Amino acid sequence: MGVSEISHVKGLLTAVHKDYFRVVNSRDLLFNDCGDRVAQLLHVELVPPYSQYDAHQQVLIVNTHLIFPHDSTLSIVRLQQVYKILQYVESYQQEDNLSPMPIILCGDWNGSKRGHVYKFLRSQGFVSSYDTAHRYTDLESQKWVSHRNHRGNICAVDFIWLLNPNRYRKLLNTSWSEAVFGMFRYLLRRASLTAEDAFAVLKTDNDGDYITFMGFCETLRQLNLTGHCNGLTTKEIKDLWIQADIDGNGLVDYKEFQQRIWNQTWSEQRDTEDGEAKGNQE
Repeated sequence: MGVSEISHVKGLLTAVHKDYFRVVNSRDLLFNDCGDRVAQLLHVELVPPYSQYDAHQQVLIVNTHLIFPHDSTLSIVRLQQVYKILQYVESYQQEDNLSPMPIILCGDWNGSKRGHVYKFLRSQGFVSSYDTAHRYTDLESQKWVSHRNHRGNICAVDFIWLLNPNRYRKLLNTSWSEAVFGMFRYLLRRASLTAEDAFAVLKTDNDGDYITFMGFCETLRQLNLTGHCNGLTTKEIKDLWIQADIDGNGLVDYKEFQQRIWNQTWSEQRDTEDGEAKGNQE
């Protein structure tokens, strides 16, 4: 049994049945952000006879409670928290030179199947156990109720995510950039902008047919993704720009804008098609 209860931060309890698992190691992860949220990593090993197929079958389990998006600025914080979890897991595996093993992420994610966190984890190869067990669309979330939130709304926000270690995974920073661009794209489209209009917004006052880094940063600020304590960091902004500037010439032209910022990624298209297909089946 492991407990994360550190001074004023939120606490987590992860209980492990000793007849099934042996705890190899445990780590606490403090996000050190506005929500005082934490995560806990447990490195466990199955004990006989449950390890009969692999004498040393090990699993990484992460339990967390992500911040509730009380306002729009906290949506990026929740995405950052998941990014930190995946970075931490990746770092833990590399530091201890561990072989690939199954990963289980669980807890209160404070987001739905339509959210950016869901798409981010899907792009990293994780599968929601609830999706596997139930063919519910997000519009039918009342069939799958985790709890009622503090506003009295019915929520389906608790997830158990599973990762097959043999499954292909994108580079983590690539998935992260795509997730942020997905949020970026959502905000632009919510303003009823076409691709041409959005490109013009990003160009700001630039007369050329390209986006500058300054214009990119200004648009992030206008969309409330930066310019406040919960926004993207300077490093994160620079990493996004590097991803957008495909040819590395310091400018983003319309083709790069479409490819990196405006168009959906393959994984997003797959999730959209899956959701529509499940809706039709119902």
